[in-house]
Amino acid sequence: EGRGLCWRRSSGLSVGVTSAAVAVAVKARVRRRATKGDEIKFATSNESKAVSTAPPVSLQQWAQGTAERLPALAQLSGSVVVIKYGGAAMVESPERTMRDVAALAAMGLKPVLVHGGGPEINSWLAKVGIEPKFVRGLRVTDADTMEVVAMVLMGKVNKGIVATMGAAGVSAVGLSGVDGGLLQAKKVDDEELGFVGEVTGVREDLLLTALEEGFVPVVATVAADDEGNFLNVNADIAAAAIARALEADEFVLMTDVPGILRDVKDPGSLISEVDETGAEQLIEEGVVAGGKISQKNC
Repeated sequence: EGRGLCWRRSSGLSVGVTSAAVAVAVKARVRRRATKGDEIKFATSNESKAVSTAPPVSLQQWAQGTAERLPALAQLSGSVVVIKYGGAAMVESPERTMRDVAALAAMGLKPVLVHGGGPEINSWLAKVGIEPKFVRGLRVTDADTMEVVAMVLMGKVNKGIVATMGAAGVSAVGLSGVDGGLLQAKKVDDEELGFVGEVTGVREDLLLTALEEGFVPVVATVAADDEGNFLNVNADIAAAAIARALEADEFVLMTDVPGILRDVKDPGSLISEVDETGAEQLIEEGVVAGGKISQKNC
């Protein structure tokens, strides 16, 4: 059973945390230990593949869970669902997520998968001797880092997801924000961040064409500015912009925690709903920090 999924109506700011058809496995063993916080995570190496520690689900439990959700999912048939996929979810049995996206498509929903790839980027940066650095949850992206980000996101990660979805029976098409000007962006004003992009527009017609032809768009969040320079766009913010442009019926942010916790060590401190003012207050209080800031800014 899935856990820690934020389902958001794209037309509003309320957040509900619930289980859903898209599953996130329990944290798995990785080769390098992440630093405190959620900014620095590393993908597993080929020599040490992650092994899911998620408890097995019996056929009866699976059937019961599916039956409970079928009425709600049936009502969403034909609806556009934008799913942001990244972070810890990408190193925790990703094939499960692909199967669940396949299930959504089979039930008549129109999923759009928008992905980051932080753990994979961090691992490749380490291989070339570049230390990852973050400011207010955003990756500092100098020219060398941007080269790695572009190669990893638009190449290895994007095509890997498309291939895995194909193996799950899903007709997926891999895109980046650069392709056809899907994501229009400009460099952020903060020079400290380097080649980090701010979304200024979305070519939703490209995505709608893919959906109408029965494809699941898989979008890597690298864009280009007016001068042709690659820009690293935060995946949470890009996914929110895409959901808004498509007027998506549902917007899903995948996370490895039950939701917004006032105390990260206390699952009982879950904040089930928050509006824009409340989100800003949580950031000011330091309850929301690191990479989660961009999620609350969606």
